[in-house]
Amino acid sequence: MKDVIIKKSNIDQFDKGAFANRDFRKGKIVIRYHLTSLTEEEYHNLSEEEKKFTHSQKGVIHLYSEPERYVNHSNNPNTVQDLKNMCDIAIRDIINGEEITTDARKDDIF
Repeated sequence: MKDVIIKKSNIDQFDKGAFANRDFRKGKIVIRYHLTSLTEEEYHNLSEEEKKFTHSQKGVIHLYSEPERYVNHSNNPNTVQDLKNMCDIAIRDIINGEEITTDARKDDIF
């Protein structure tokens, strides 16, 4: 069973979201990142849709894969990004079925 599933987001501006498929306790890893580093050429060859799932950190372009690409921004998130260890950590208990969110304004520091 997958710990996180993708389905329609509860947040109006997003189409899809990542949802807990089990309970997560505060402090536990919710999602591990599986980032792909891209060259400028690889980035320019992506579709416009795929470009939405890229971020640049310290001059390196990363493509986020599933499910981490669907962790949407919230001003009241239930996870925090641990970019050193490449994962999202629960900052409070998360219940099965809850949408997983983070503060995306903090994702540009590696």
